[in-house]
Amino acid sequence: MDLVEKNIDYKAEIFRKSIHLCSLSIPIIYYFISREKALILLVPITLAFLVVDLLRHFHPPTAKIFYETFGWMLRSHEHDERKKRLSGATHVLISATLCVLLFPKLITITSFAILIISDSAAALVGRRFGKRKFLRKSFEGSAAFFCTALIVIAATPKVSSEAGEYVIAAVAASVATVIEAMSVGIDDNLSIPISVGVVMWALYSVFYPSMNLHLQYFAGL
Repeated sequence: MDLVEKNIDYKAEIFRKSIHLCSLSIPIIYYFISREKALILLVPITLAFLVVDLLRHFHPPTAKIFYETFGWMLRSHEHDERKKRLSGATHVLISATLCVLLFPKLITITSFAILIISDSAAALVGRRFGKRKFLRKSFEGSAAFFCTALIVIAATPKVSSEAGEYVIAAVAASVATVIEAMSVGIDDNLSIPISVGVVMWALYSVFYPSMNLHLQYFAGL
């Protein structure tokens, strides 16, 4: 969370992140189903959110209902009618769909779980305790991001549970921590999981080139 951008109150931030944490159901469900089934679920839901999000910028009756219902949870950039940006919820669903399409399952689960848990921790800790600046965010929020990411890495699946797999994921988490703190101009809900996924896949390719990341070893497959 940016030290200077505090455009919704802390109670709204807690509620917003509580909803965000509900998105943890996406990697949990994906653990038990195939990529094809995940996309059958994700694509129509993502399209529905995208349509409503676009309509609120161009269709006044939709905008009225949307802002009366959800306006108190939106940050200022999500209200901006000039730039017409998508909401965080829509970005989360687009991100989930892209991760499922682009990455092997174990990388998708890790990268998306880091987004949901670590981004929430960074926002809540940064808003409440952030005092020292780190790039464009607070050191305290970024520390919360990285520490919770390590917990996620310890809990998410690996191919063989070799120590190097945990190191790969930790390096990816450190990159995501910096990207989250930089606020690079791309919504965090996209930049965090995509950066984790790209770094993990690249490092697996370098250090474990023969490891099959596409093994169908998960329960339910």
